[in-house]
Amino acid sequence: RSRIPSTLLLPNMPNDHSPKRPGPGLPPSILVIACLMACSHDSSSTGIKPTTGVACKTANGSGTITLGAMQTTTVDCSQGGTGFELAGGGASYLLVPELATGDVPIKATSYTLGSPNANSTQVLASAPLLDRAATIAPGTVARLTQDRPGTRQRLFDAQLRALDRRMVARGPVGRAQRSVAMTGPAKAQVTPDVGSIRPFRVIATTDTTATTVFKTVNARLAYVGTNILLYVDTLTAANGFATGDLSGIGNLFDQTLYPIDVNAFGQPSDIDQNEHLIMLMTPVVNALVTSADCNKDGYIAGFFTGYDLASRTADSNQGEVFYTVAPDPAGVSSCAHTVDDIEFTVPATFLHEVQHLINFSQHVIVHNASEPEEGWLDEGLSIVAEELGSRYYEQKFPPPTGRTNPLQLFPDSSQGFIGGLLTNSYAFLLKPDTATVTLHSDSDDGLAWRGSVWLLVRWLGDLKGEEIYKRLEATTLTGTANIEAAAGESFQGLFADFGIALYTDSIAGVARSSIPQRDRFVTRNLRQMYAALFRAAGPSADVPRAFPIVVQSIPANQGVSASILPGTVAYYRIDTPAGSGPVQVRFATPAGAALEASRRPQVAIFRLPPGAG
Repeated sequence: RSRIPSTLLLPNMPNDHSPKRPGPGLPPSILVIACLMACSHDSSSTGIKPTTGVACKTANGSGTITLGAMQTTTVDCSQGGTGFELAGGGASYLLVPELATGDVPIKATSYTLGSPNANSTQVLASAPLLDRAATIAPGTVARLTQDRPGTRQRLFDAQLRALDRRMVARGPVGRAQRSVAMTGPAKAQVTPDVGSIRPFRVIATTDTTATTVFKTVNARLAYVGTNILLYVDTLTAANGFATGDLSGIGNLFDQTLYPIDVNAFGQPSDIDQNEHLIMLMTPVVNALVTSADCNKDGYIAGFFTGYDLASRTADSNQGEVFYTVAPDPAGVSSCAHTVDDIEFTVPATFLHEVQHLINFSQHVIVHNASEPEEGWLDEGLSIVAEELGSRYYEQKFPPPTGRTNPLQLFPDSSQGFIGGLLTNSYAFLLKPDTATVTLHSDSDDGLAWRGSVWLLVRWLGDLKGEEIYKRLEATTLTGTANIEAAAGESFQGLFADFGIALYTDSIAGVARSSIPQRDRFVTRNLRQMYAALFRAAGPSADVPRAFPIVVQSIPANQGVSASILPGTVAYYRIDTPAGSGPVQVRFATPAGAALEASRRPQVAIFRLPPGAG
């Protein structure tokens, strides 16, 4: 039910009053042009299963890897060994070197890939590690998002997650208190009356590294739904709401958005035993960012803090609360926000933050874990939560319905959820050996890794079914160990097929239904999405081509020298001549030694079908 401003629907219609958005997004013209192709939902499979992985060859190793077209294997080089042998005879292979781990420091590893006989004069190219700071693209996409609140939202969200971890790490006293809260006598289930006033303590500063500052606000209960209690600060601008606005907003969050999160990720805790999530609109959130900073770096649309669940201090509201900006058309507290702005911008933030709430409450409150989920995986699940908002409207409005232009990829109502995911994931695939999936710090103010974790968590949901998301929440496990338990297989094996699928999801000239299911997505067609983005924003420094991944060819008797981060992948291709014998391939340090075992070095291999580009 989002009301979409007309500037998001018609290309090249300038309007200096278009609303700001709480996250990376696309401008009006891109959102329309990027929606010119339909997503593929093909879920068929040929039944071809990947071959069993093999070990990297040692000095005395033997055996030739022989694959049929579109079959895969993984060469595990974490047990020593420096190479492998591929069958020749005109076969073409996609090679994806990877460091499949989330348990080592973020440090680049130099490697060589190619012929064991290649010397320094035969190295094709050097691909030095890109500067991680460059994950914020300096060109077109960055300019497109400067006037949106993504930077401020991301930084504050990261600070709150870090605050949550510090609070939980304080020790068993806090955990014991939480257990008592969960097992204490049940409160009478009395829903407060509409119009009743309640005080709240609200974080009033973005600096949470030292003493967190709280402010007391009084809020009036404006809406009682099945799932949501909507409170509005009594100091909210008087002209912020018109008659009927609150019931409409309340219904949107209560009947549409909250069920999306709960159905996907499971129930949150209910430590206040009111059987509702509280949503508090307050100008205190608006004022977290000044007007000047808002216009420069964007604003904070909303947040969740584990403080309300795990702390028993007077500053904790001791309940499940989502805080959000209040309407302020005149810009009294910070930059101006109309009701239309809130209806367009807050829903994606709500889905994102409520996933954080569910994740924290399931790990720490319900299962009494000693630590919350690792930041990268928690963030990936929250980004998928945003995408699920788009998918809700995509399913509600199948093509060509719900679209100003019948050829749009996404209906009008889904565009506030999906735009940033396209640009962020494209940015990741431009430099997949630099933007680490599993080891970023969630304080990194970058975009590319957010695209990487969206793709990984989306691929996991497509491969294992979206029930895996609930298994990732309801546990004490974290990070790659959590994924292994939820998926029922090793992270190394999963990461190998994920790396392949990013390229083979929709190979040009190959029927998508013929690609094994592990080697593609189900709910998204990557080449269609990025081709549409290219038509909208390219060619530019940020969107230079229709498909972001560049596969570097390795001719016979030559090799490449490059660097790679843990939790990343790279892409190469070897074409063997017709009638040729086996091809020796080395994957080792530049000096020819085995790569460090703790970094889980491996090469995922996919035999390309004849004629595949």
